[in-house]
Amino acid sequence: MSLDRRRLGMLAAGHGAVDLCQGAVPALLPFLIAAHGLSLASATALLTAATIGSSIVQPLFGLWADRLSSPLLLPFGLAAAGLGLGAVGFCDSYMMLAAALFVSGLGVAAFHPEAARLAGAASGDERGKGMSYFSVGGNLGFALGPLLTAPAIAVLGLDATPLLAIPGLALAVVTARRLPALAVAEDDAAHPTAAATSPTTEPAQWWPFARLIAAAVSRTGAFFALLAFIPVWVIHHFDGSTGGGDAILTVMLVFGALGTLIGGRCADRFGRRSVLVTAMAPLALLLLALPHVGLVPFVVLVAAIGFTVDGPFSTTVVLGQEYLPGRHGLASGVTLGLAIGLGGLVAAGLGALADATSLGTTMAVLPVMALVALASAVSLPEPARAARRA
Repeated sequence: MSLDRRRLGMLAAGHGAVDLCQGAVPALLPFLIAAHGLSLASATALLTAATIGSSIVQPLFGLWADRLSSPLLLPFGLAAAGLGLGAVGFCDSYMMLAAALFVSGLGVAAFHPEAARLAGAASGDERGKGMSYFSVGGNLGFALGPLLTAPAIAVLGLDATPLLAIPGLALAVVTARRLPALAVAEDDAAHPTAAATSPTTEPAQWWPFARLIAAAVSRTGAFFALLAFIPVWVIHHFDGSTGGGDAILTVMLVFGALGTLIGGRCADRFGRRSVLVTAMAPLALLLLALPHVGLVPFVVLVAAIGFTVDGPFSTTVVLGQEYLPGRHGLASGVTLGLAIGLGGLVAAGLGALADATSLGTTMAVLPVMALVALASAVSLPEPARAARRA
């Protein structure tokens, strides 16, 4: 069965809209601190509220998607993500702020598992390629979040937060009108309940799935730590500016999106596990060299790190779905939500370590995390479905 570009384009656009809401939250925090007199701890707790809503509870929506096959989660998730974010500017109390960001995060969590399940169905026999398109939509949205938020709020103030809700609400309307087309069943991925009860369905491979999540958490923790550390490193070691550090982060994100696209295509041709192992193999060496080079090699290494870290991102989602046949929503909720949330907690721990020791000491820990990800990836089998197709 061939890849359905129209359906995937719609799902990728929705993915971009909800992840824009997620990416906007860190950019809002400085404005909320100034407007409400928040401490750093209080501001971080707001980010935690959004993270719990968007990541930790996402597997529950995955179970819902598997049991009820509910495409209505798509427009609901888009609308909730947009409305919660848009309401932030009108919140008078700290509890209202936390509630608004939690609702926005809940919308993000509701959208991802069902959308990823349908993206797998729309990908036909090119699941790696199709999931890479879906994933890059989210990458672009997450990168646009701070780029749109910071200038809009700086110029117009917090009253402008409803403008940030427009992409999510617009895509919610479009998605609601296109639900019959999006929900067309094209393979067993679009009928997880039926697949789960079929006598020919392969059993779930829970232990390989757990090792896959260990690799994802280690890789994501290192990635999120770099998002925080790179601007600081540029300022202190290269006498750069905040803008220069942000520009280098943009390089990492752009090459990450490129890696996602190429990794998805390679996964269909060479196998999911092969792509994951190949991407993770050089990562420890790249991270080991990063603190010891000049500015130009630093930028080159950051680009390579972005490529290798994000290269297997869509492949991880597909692997998770193939390890848990008939449970694609749950697999997507864990790989797209819980694993990323846990990676964020690991990054927070690394930030605390940097405060207690030094940034250089913590940068030296990142290659160890890459080795953990590589060891987990090497231990993985090719899922039965992919091996049979090959």
